[in-house]
Amino acid sequence: MTLGLRTPDAADLERLAALGGSAGAIQQGDDRLAPYLKEPRDQWQGQAAAVLRPETTAQVSALLAYCNQAHIPVVALSGGTGLVGGQTLPDGPAPVILSLERMNRIRAVLPDDGALIAEAGCILSDIKAEADRIGRLFPLSLASEGSCRIGGNLATNAGGVQVLRYGNTRDLVLDVEAVLADGSVIAGPKVLRKNNMGLDLRHLLIGSEGTLGIITAASLKLFPKPGETVTALLTVPDPAAAVRLLHVLGRHLGDAITGFELINGRGVGFIQRFYPDWRDPLEGSPPWRVLMEAVGPVGGGMTDRMEGILGDVFEQGLATDGVLAQNEAQRAAFWWMRETIPECNRKVGAILSTDIAVPTSRIPDYLAEADRRVAAIETDITINSFGHIGDGNLHYNLYPGPGRSKSEYGNVKPELSRVLHDLAAEMDGSIAAEHGIGRLKLADYQRLGDPAALAAMRAIKSALDPNGILNPGAALPDQSR
Repeated sequence: MTLGLRTPDAADLERLAALGGSAGAIQQGDDRLAPYLKEPRDQWQGQAAAVLRPETTAQVSALLAYCNQAHIPVVALSGGTGLVGGQTLPDGPAPVILSLERMNRIRAVLPDDGALIAEAGCILSDIKAEADRIGRLFPLSLASEGSCRIGGNLATNAGGVQVLRYGNTRDLVLDVEAVLADGSVIAGPKVLRKNNMGLDLRHLLIGSEGTLGIITAASLKLFPKPGETVTALLTVPDPAAAVRLLHVLGRHLGDAITGFELINGRGVGFIQRFYPDWRDPLEGSPPWRVLMEAVGPVGGGMTDRMEGILGDVFEQGLATDGVLAQNEAQRAAFWWMRETIPECNRKVGAILSTDIAVPTSRIPDYLAEADRRVAAIETDITINSFGHIGDGNLHYNLYPGPGRSKSEYGNVKPELSRVLHDLAAEMDGSIAAEHGIGRLKLADYQRLGDPAALAAMRAIKSALDPNGILNPGAALPDQSR
């Protein structure tokens, strides 16, 4: 993918700065450059000839047209919160990083159309706040929503904790405006709910990790705000009971369920390690718990319904203890616990973090067999498995055993990753549920991806980016690998 690409010279950089807005350019030697070369887990150190920060789609178009003609690699960057290294280019010709942070306007709020048009650099929490201001909901909910930007959410098809009811990011988008590698602009974004004029390029670009084009704006779906929200934290005997519990609740509540999270007691233990004043709402430090949430209309009696349903659930033994949030503060405290687990995971320091998906019915099997395969490689690894089991997405993460550091496991890390990804594939699952392929998973994607699908993706890449300038080496394995 990098064949024929080159690092821009001084003349190129001068011209690019002019095309993209000189005030937004950050050149080598500038102290401001360093944060653009990192990713959250410090697995890759990126490089850049310069950072360009355009303010308009026209500037993005001009920059890409120049880079395409001059064979200069381009890495698009939004919030930089991605966890698979797709926002960094560690080797090869130094790219220009095209940061969309200055394209941060909400262009239109359209209540009658149930839509909001936002540029790619808008921070997710700002979009959610704007929807809330007009009494609507934009439901994409991520732990990083205070810093991630919608362009990156679109590029990776982010998931989060409300996929069960509202879907992934692609399900929340009506249309996109994007710039292709040659600088041509796909105009938009429209706010139509029906549009069958040819292929839907929106879904081609969403999830492509900046390899097919750069999304500069999107029209986002807004939803009615729930009239009543019920949040429950429940002790469950094991993951199999959690899956059965999901189906029982689904029969009673249908798509009113917005979130259903499986939480391992080890993750709660990590919280207690770093937040010693925190008090667990559940008694006895249970090894497994579920955090679930459902919504209903004003006056729908959702709380009374939930209390009745949970009575039956307890009788069936699918849950053995539980707490219903009595107010918004308690609800927020429950979700704080769930959303703080990734932060504490990072503080502990993972040997390996995964983002897999399997059919929901196979989650108990995956957890049991994964535990067995990990123990066959290393017996003292600490496992914290948790995730969005309502949509089959697990984060099966491995940590050092007592008295050991993660550096001691470097020799077995590749084998651990391989067996966990192989197991997901064996169960007709995915090795990239909500964070993409990036650079982290290229080798396993080459091994486990469908050959016909990979060939089709390479053909699309060649057609839309024949010079290979867009995020070279990310998301799609080279044919030669």
